[in-house]
Amino acid sequence: MKKMRYFILIIFFLISCQDTKMKTIKKDDFKSPSSMVLEKSINTFYLSNENVMEFFLDYDKKHKEKKIRIYTDYGNIEIELFESTKFHRSNFIYLTKKRYFDETQFYRVINNFIIQGGNSDDKKTLEKRKKIGRYLLPNDNKKEYKHHRGMISMPSSAVSNPYKMASPFEFFIVLQKGGAHHLDGDYTVFGRVTRGMDIVDKIAAVPTDDGDWPEQNIYLNKVEIIY
Repeated sequence: MKKMRYFILIIFFLISCQDTKMKTIKKDDFKSPSSMVLEKSINTFYLSNENVMEFFLDYDKKHKEKKIRIYTDYGNIEIELFESTKFHRSNFIYLTKKRYFDETQFYRVINNFIIQGGNSDDKKTLEKRKKIGRYLLPNDNKKEYKHHRGMISMPSSAVSNPYKMASPFEFFIVLQKGGAHHLDGDYTVFGRVTRGMDIVDKIAAVPTDDGDWPEQNIYLNKVEIIY
C-alpha cells in the first residue's frame, strides 16, 4: 500500500511540473491565423511587370535618397542618382536597401568604353533576384541625359526587347573619353560618378577574357546609401 501511495505521489508531482511548464509559455509564442496570413503575404511580396510601376511611384514619394557609395578592392566609387529618373533611382535605392548589390561583380569590362556591374556567376545572386521578383523598367531617355564619361546607365534586358526595357539588376558606368553617345536614346542615364573615376579607370584596365569578363573577379564588396 505504501508503495502504491508513493507511486501515486510521483505521478502527481510529474503532472504538476508539466502543468507549470505549460503555464510558462508566453502568449506571444502563439500567432492568430490572421497574423500568419499577413506575415506570409509580406514575406512573399515579389515585384513583377504588373506591379512595378505603381510600386516605384509610391516608393519615390517616401524614399528620396540619391547618394551611393560602392566599395571595391580597388577603392570606392561614389555616385549621385538623378531625381528626374524616378523609376531607375527608386529601383537602385530599393535594391541597395535589400543588399542585392553586395558581393555582385563588375562582370563586363571594356577599356575606354564601360564597366558593367550587378551580376555574378555565384548562385547566391540568382537566389537574391528570385526573392525580389522578375520585372523590367521602362526606358526613360526623355530627360535628355547623355552618355558622357562618368554617367551611370542601365542596360536593356537580354530577352526580345524592342522597347529597350531596362534590366533592373544591372548598371554600367561610361568611361569612354568624349562619351559613348551612340548609346543615347537606347538606354536610360540615371546617375553620375561624383568621386572615384580613377577607380573606374583602374577597373577598366584589368585583363579580361574573350567575353569581357575580368580574369580575376572584381566584387562590389558593399553598396551603401550615403544620404
